[in-house]
Amino acid sequence: MKKSYISLKERRVLRNIAFVCLADGLVGLSYGAVSVSSGIELWVPLTLSILVLAGASEFLFIGIVASGGSAVSAAFAGLLVNARHLPFGLAVKDCVGNGISALLGCHIMNDESVVFGLNQPSYYEQKLSYWLCGVGILIVWPLGVFLGGTLGSLITDTSALGLDAMFPAIIFALVLPNIKSVTNVISAASGSIIAVAAVPFLPIGLPALLSLTGVYIGRKVS
Repeated sequence: MKKSYISLKERRVLRNIAFVCLADGLVGLSYGAVSVSSGIELWVPLTLSILVLAGASEFLFIGIVASGGSAVSAAFAGLLVNARHLPFGLAVKDCVGNGISALLGCHIMNDESVVFGLNQPSYYEQKLSYWLCGVGILIVWPLGVFLGGTLGSLITDTSALGLDAMFPAIIFALVLPNIKSVTNVISAASGSIIAVAAVPFLPIGLPALLSLTGVYIGRKVS
């Protein structure tokens, strides 16, 4: 019998990355369909899916433009949502790489690739998981957008299928095993409470940034 050099844990990680990429593709399908059904030409969401590669800000941009808002205000709102990538960059700086490769490494930075990267025990596994997930999403996200936009109104209501709750659930499931110490528990709980409380009062994107104060609270309390 030929010996397998891929451990059970590695197979599980690869399987999880594949499932997350598949989920991204499904949401991309919805994003493309919703954009086209809103009267926006397909090249707009398709270009955003390649150059921006950030689903939340792209949905927000299309939503604002489709409702009559200006492209400038939509872009500013998207920047606020993506401001969370600043602490992400500090957390996965070793995975991103150096030189020219760092440009692509920064481009594929998203919630999923960051979580997969940080969730591995060794540097090699962290970098490999980060890049596999990031490049996978870079491929399936634009592909899903193109297929969704081409097929038209295949999926017109993402909330009807629960796609809007898919990624928070995935990220929570990936992060939960790492919340073991008292400091992490306090940080996560306080950050979540602060973010939820700030949602009615702050623009989109800022509550997520404000939740980072939970890290400070966790260290002070513990």
